[in-house]
Amino acid sequence: MRLRGGAAAAVVLVFAVAGCKAETTTGSGGPEETGGSGAALTAAESLTVKGRAPKTGYSRDRFGTAWADTDSNDCDTRDDILKRDLEDVKFTGGDCKVSYGVLESDPYSGKDVTYRRGRSQVDIDHMVALSDAWQKGAKYWDAGKRIALANDPLNLLAVDASTNRSKGDGDTATWLPPNKAYRCTYVAAQVAVKKKYDLWVTAAEKSAMEKVLSGCPGQKLPTGGNPTAAPPRFHAD
Repeated sequence: MRLRGGAAAAVVLVFAVAGCKAETTTGSGGPEETGGSGAALTAAESLTVKGRAPKTGYSRDRFGTAWADTDSNDCDTRDDILKRDLEDVKFTGGDCKVSYGVLESDPYSGKDVTYRRGRSQVDIDHMVALSDAWQKGAKYWDAGKRIALANDPLNLLAVDASTNRSKGDGDTATWLPPNKAYRCTYVAAQVAVKKKYDLWVTAAEKSAMEKVLSGCPGQKLPTGGNPTAAPPRFHAD
């Protein structure tokens, strides 16, 4: 994975859970790849296969208020990811709200994209879409786990807005980034999130994951991000 530096070369995410603090340092440009060579394909092969559950009951607010400050750093999750993934970052009203930055070599399209607050061409994508997660296990979770997924840096990436919106809530079987050079990294990230949160995959999805990762058998598996439960103050459903 190509790392993109910025005003903050690393973001330390502190997440308080049950009175304890878990600390993860995330490099800029997306989740850090760790694990041995081939770990992504091995993890994909281990995912549980089930059918897609109905979308009944899904809405964005079932995953909490958008971009909640779950890591208690006084910045919302969207700005945390913008700071992590953009270059030449500028702020408004302190060092939290990103007002400007450049997404160099957008992972999904390969092009450079300029971010300007209020008229942005940059989205923060949930690589495992929340609707997809809902249909593959998340509808049965408590609120804290759903909020954790929606705000976990492991599942989030700054990308070109127009390309991202063609994805919808697609999984690996129905959508891959047009930028073929990023597909192995993208699929590995989806595998990592599904494994971390015990989400299942459909047979077609698993087959598609294995097909992509078989073309890059040394692909490592991203790890890290936040704990799989939000702090207690977020748990009311």
